[in-house]
Amino acid sequence: MSIERVKKYFEKIGEPERVIEFEQSTATSEMAAQALNCEVGKIAKTISVFVDKKPALILMSGDMKIDNKKFKEQFNCRPRMIPVADVENFIGHAVGGVCPFAVNDGVPIYLDASLKRFDEVYPAAGNDRSTTRFKIDELERYIKSAGWVDVAKTKE
Repeated sequence: MSIERVKKYFEKIGEPERVIEFEQSTATSEMAAQALNCEVGKIAKTISVFVDKKPALILMSGDMKIDNKKFKEQFNCRPRMIPVADVENFIGHAVGGVCPFAVNDGVPIYLDASLKRFDEVYPAAGNDRSTTRFKIDELERYIKSAGWVDVAKTKE
């Protein structure tokens, strides 16, 4: 179970209290925001995409979506979502719990500029009933970030 991988990751670095679990589902940004009683933008959703035919993750604000033009300018390819049935195999977490922690080796994780609007954000923690809490300046230290990008636009 991928939440167990995430818990072990945080235990290994001496911060087991980072994982927050809920009774209700946090599978979508809206559900997570409701569980946390915060605005949707503070949910750091993790998007599973192919970049040059290789799996990658993009962590962005929950009130945003991928901007195709910006993505192509950043990565020199069109965005292509990893099919739901394949996400767990490529990333190490199933849809609803995909997070930037304890992912499969070789999967780059990009942080989108949309997160910088907030002091604190809430990424998932490996299943559809969990989250973590991070100050923006902490994120790069806790995930193996491939860097910051600007590939998001407001949902409309």
